[in-house]
Formats: sequence, C-alpha cells, structure tokens
Amino acid sequence: MHFHSTRAADDPARVVPRQLPGDVRGFVNRTEELHRLDAILAGGEGDSVVVAICVIAGTAGAGKASRRDESALWAALSTGDEQDADAVRSVFAWSYRALPPDAARLFRLLGLHPGPVFGLGAVSALAGISVRQARQLLDVLVGAHLLEQTAPDRFEFHDLLRAYATEQSRLDETADGRAAALRRVLDWYLHTADAAQGWITPAREHVPLDLADERAAPLSFADYDQAVDWSEREQPNLAAAVRAAEKAGLDRHAWQLSAVFWSAQAPSAAVTDWLVTGKIGLRAVRRLGDRVGEAKILESLGFAYRRLNDLPKALNAHREALTIRRELSDPRGEASALNALGLLALRTRGLRDAEEHFVRALAVFHELDAVHWEAVTRANLASVQFEAGHLAEAGSNLEQALVAHERMANKGSVGNVLRMRSAVHLERGELTEAARTAHEALDIALELRDRVMEGYWLLYLGDAQQARGQCAEALISYQRSATIHRRLGDRSREALAWYGAGRTYQRLERTGEAADFFRRATAVHQELGDSWHQALALDALATSLSAEDAVAARRHWGDALQLLAGYDDARAVKLRERIEGRLAPGP
Repeated sequence: MHFHSTRAADDPARVVPRQLPGDVRGFVNRTEELHRLDAILAGGEGDSVVVAICVIAGTAGAGKASRRDESALWAALSTGDEQDADAVRSVFAWSYRALPPDAARLFRLLGLHPGPVFGLGAVSALAGISVRQARQLLDVLVGAHLLEQTAPDRFEFHDLLRAYATEQSRLDETADGRAAALRRVLDWYLHTADAAQGWITPAREHVPLDLADERAAPLSFADYDQAVDWSEREQPNLAAAVRAAEKAGLDRHAWQLSAVFWSAQAPSAAVTDWLVTGKIGLRAVRRLGDRVGEAKILESLGFAYRRLNDLPKALNAHREALTIRRELSDPRGEASALNALGLLALRTRGLRDAEEHFVRALAVFHELDAVHWEAVTRANLASVQFEAGHLAEAGSNLEQALVAHERMANKGSVGNVLRMRSAVHLERGELTEAARTAHEALDIALELRDRVMEGYWLLYLGDAQQARGQCAEALISYQRSATIHRRLGDRSREALAWYGAGRTYQRLERTGEAADFFRRATAVHQELGDSWHQALALDALATSLSAEDAVAARRHWGDALQLLAGYDDARAVKLRERIEGRLAPGP
C-alpha cells in the first residue's frame, strides 16, 4: 500500500509515492475505508496534503513518510478530525487485530521504545520476555508488515505505525505496565552502555548503578570492536533514552544515562550528539540534589564545550565541578577537575596557570597511587613544557608517561604520548624520528577507530612530512585532518590544518595559494578568540605577501605583534623579536 502525496497548490500530476506497511490481502473489498482515507489533511503550513491510497499486489512493505505527511497523519491520529482519524486507524487496525495476543502486546509496547529502530536485546527488555520469544514475536510483526527488518538484529517502525502503536499502548496497557516497560528498556540501555564503557574508556570511573530489572539482562562484549559497533549503532537510541527518561520524570535514569552515554560514546561520534543529553542530565541530577553526580556531568559538559571551542562555558563547568569536589572533600575528583582546568589553560596558552594546575593534580594522583591518571597528567604537563620551549623537561615527562601507559596497555594514551614525542623530535631537527613516531600514533588512532585522535594526530604527521620535504604527502595529511575536523565540528583544529597546508604551499613557493589558506585560518582563529594561533597565521600570511605586497605584509605583522603582547613565554618572545626585526627600518 502506498501513499501518494502532493500539495494541493502543486501540479496534481506530480505525486511522490510513499510506502505504508500493510497486508495486501486485507484490503480486498474494503473500498469504503480506502475512500475515507483518500482525504484532504491539513499540512504543516496551512496548505493541503492530498493523500491517495493505492493498493498494488505484491508490493506491501514498510517505508517512510515525509515530515509533512507524518505530521498531518499524526494529527489525524491524535487531535485531528475524528472521521479522518477513524479512517487512518481502520487501516492500521486490520493487521493489528489479526495478531495473536502476545504479538499484539509486543506491538503496543514497541510504541514506548525511545526510538523507531531497535534490536533484539532492547525488545526483550521492553516486553520482559526472553530473547528467543522476542525474536519469534518480531517475526510475526514483520510477517504482518507492521515492522520492517533492516538487518539480522535490527527492526524499524514506520513512523505512522509507531504513533498508532503508542496510541494502542495507552488504550490497552495500564499506566503501571507502561511505566514498568519503559524502566526495563532504560535499564537495558544504561547497563549495556556501562558494559561498553568498560572497553571504550576502561580507565574512566564508572557511575554506580542500581541493579537492573532481572528481565532486562544487558549485553556483554567480547572485545573493543564489539563495544564500539554497539555504541555506533545505538547512539540515536541512547540520546532518545535520555529524553524519554526526563519526559517520564525518571531523573535518576536521565542523569545516569547521560553520564554513561558520555563515557560509552563511539570514538568517532560528534560531541554535538551528546551535548543536548548532557544538559538534560544536569537538570535531572540537580533536581535530585546529587552533588557527586552533578560534578560528574559538569566535567563531561566541560570537555564537550572545550571540543566545540566554547571555552567560556567549558571554564564555568570545570570551575563548578572543582567547587563541588572540594565541598565533598574528594581529592581524586579535585585532581581530575584541576587537570581539566589545566587543559583549558593550555588551550588558551595560559602556560603558567596550566603548569600550576597540572603540578597540583599530579601530586594528588601520585599520592593516591592513581597510576593511569598520574601518567595522563604527566603527559599534559609535558605539553606545557614543550610549548614553553623546555624540551628536556618535556622529553623526560613523556618518557615516564609512555612507560606507564605501555605497561597498562592504554593504547590511546600511548598514541597521545607518541604524538607529543613527534613534536619534540621535530623541534630538535630529528625529522626521521618525528615522522616515525607520528605514523605510530596515527596507526593507533586507526586501530581504535578514533576520528578525534586521527584528525588531530594527522596534523603532527603533516608537520613532519612537510619538514622532510614530502610536500605532497603533507598536503594529503592536512586535507584529511581538515575533513575529519569539519565533520566533528572542531573549527579550531580545522583551521590548524589550513595553516599546515599554507605552510606547505609556502615551502613549494606557491605563495598565492599559501596566502589563501593563511587568511582562512586567521579568520577562524580570530572568530574563536584564539590570539596565539591568529598571530601565527598572520605572521605566515605576512611572510607570503612580503615580496609582492609589502604594505599588507607590514600591516599583518603589526597586528600579530599586538596579539603577542599578552604572552611572555620563551617561544612567544622569540617570535615577537623576529617580527620586530622584519618591521625594523633598513640600514
């Protein structure tokens, strides 16, 4: 059965077929209902949507309605004209009423699932039945064309049938029964995500969870790839589960799902996918007055805002988390907050503040024998030392961190240290070692399927390749990095990739193309308030223009000097002195 919809004001000959699930045999001699369903329903903008129903033998199946079709038909199902609503309901009821009781119950309960796509485990938990029973009943629903099976363990509702199932659950299930079903499926997502976290972010502290309903047995995972596969597949459902928990007034589920979702995200996930659920989690945990949970959500929000380059919000979140940790006399939590604040200070090149935060956090982690986090913080401290030009201290801390992470088999952390070692090698002129360690880091990112790491570490590989004169390879690395960061929504690092491409074109003496990339990088860094990287891009732009447009070059160098006035570390002083030399009048 197919919908053919078009605006009444449009060309009536131009219709767009849209499938609706149904059993073709059920429509024989039902012309009265079909004529009633051939109705004019109000569109989203006050115009009309013509909905014509055509039965084509052998083509029954599931499809998608457009947003306008869905909105209009949902209105008919819930609050629209009763005659139209009855016609729509009668079509769906033909297949529904023919179901065995157990299958009909499952159909109704599936209307309560947070999202339109689901797997066997979630269905089993929702209905409180075994996986074997769930599979059998799902087969019945697929056979009746009330569901579509999209993969061996994936099923999907047509949007309109989902609305109908939700309506039937309100009519035929008790309020307590609906609430229990929702709690079971939320428990399943919560505990399965917690199991995935054990593989995806094993060093991160788990949220203490209540025991799951015995009829909501969560999945377990045999390895990292299985956990990541599940997380990638269920990302939309996890977000929907948080929203459903808040709507149902289940604040404990809402904040815990939000917190576990952050730690169980697939490494390639865009942080924007989590941000809305993080805000929901914060509202929920504050309603509960759970200060430990509030600090945890605030820390996650701080990291999310930092990745999105919203540094003021990140700073506020981490400062609030630090205040709570201190109120609770939680030294480990306080050290975590200090480490996060150190990363923010490093991002804005507040090197003294960053060093102070890292040193204090490092002392606490060492005292608590928190070996993993001590090694993480030591590598962060090395980043500060590198930026300040203290290569010997940076190299020493990186070596200690690498030994600890390799002993604990923390692959992601090993890759991060190798990324920093590549930069140290490059600074020392050890170009072969710089390229080798950058390649090793990138291999780890690819193995972990971590696009955040991959995109960032490609910048370091590109730097090493460019320094070795491998300009074609460097441009490929920078282009890959820019593409990944664009998809992730990280404009700052995308601009760093443009800067790297500009330097490569500069090396190739293609100054016009170099200047274009430097202009793009300058504009983004200026918009984001990143004075340091804006100054670097302006200096490079001035250098590219100096031979052909000396006036513009001097203007850009002058702007760079103003931006550098706020920095007094050795690297900044050296850059400032070089620019001042370029601006000094000749003999």
